[in-house]
Amino acid sequence: MTQPRLGFIGIGLMGNPMTRRLLAAGFDVTVWNRTPAKAAPLGEAGARVAGSIADLVEGVDAVLLCLANTAVVEEVVFGEGGVAQHGRAGQRLVDLSSSDPAATRDFADRLESECGMRWVDAPVSGGVAGAEAGSLAIMCGGDAEDIEAIRPLLAPLASRVTPMGPVGSGQVTKVCNQMVVGCQAAVLAEMVALAEASGVDATRLVEALAGGFADSTPFRILTPRMAASDFADPPWHLRTLLKDLDMAVAQSQRSHSATPMSGLAAQLMRAHASRGHAEHDPAILVEAYRPVGEGDEA
Repeated sequence: MTQPRLGFIGIGLMGNPMTRRLLAAGFDVTVWNRTPAKAAPLGEAGARVAGSIADLVEGVDAVLLCLANTAVVEEVVFGEGGVAQHGRAGQRLVDLSSSDPAATRDFADRLESECGMRWVDAPVSGGVAGAEAGSLAIMCGGDAEDIEAIRPLLAPLASRVTPMGPVGSGQVTKVCNQMVVGCQAAVLAEMVALAEASGVDATRLVEALAGGFADSTPFRILTPRMAASDFADPPWHLRTLLKDLDMAVAQSQRSHSATPMSGLAAQLMRAHASRGHAEHDPAILVEAYRPVGEGDEA
């Protein structure tokens, strides 16, 4: 069976390693990025670098997106010269971004109405390390037939692909994931600061608590960075986590489901982001609790 030709839009922290894994798996991949310089190295790795979205869409069977937020997804798909203007029936769009669930449902209807393309929302969890290792968890929303059709192209990227229901369900599931991650990040900052203020060596917390009920992936990633005030070269950004918590609160309003913890974590992150920390690692949240003058950031 001939492998589908893939187009990948969004060559960032996650898009780059995911594209490289698809190339290594033998897929024919065409890439496009709003900042062309980020796509150029993938040309050297075997991808075809498209000059425009139209060029990309016309030569592929499926279009994969990995973009910063819902607004960028809308611009790339429905903006001037976007995917919707050049797509055709028989193609599928796979959105690996973390996008708003309600907007995703609207986008899917619009895209199929305008050009016949089918939409699968397939947000990912696992970070850059998971993208590099091909061990991402991918949660999918869409028709069962569409999800089954894209499984082979997700295989090089993920250790697990889980159908969650109709279009938008994958994004709701990712929101649930980020609620846990975001609230953990907020309480981990409190925990590290409390340990330090109480005279405990916070750099030993991971060793002490590993394997217990407090252990988790965010705990193992964020706690050492908080304790060491290591905020350089962030593998993810505070603004991204804040964006996802804001989507959780918005979804809670639509579904009449209370999210007080997620809302509080979002407000803490918003306050810290407004002080110039939006582009920093979420570990920077610990600085909100330290006395001024301690750590590397005031």
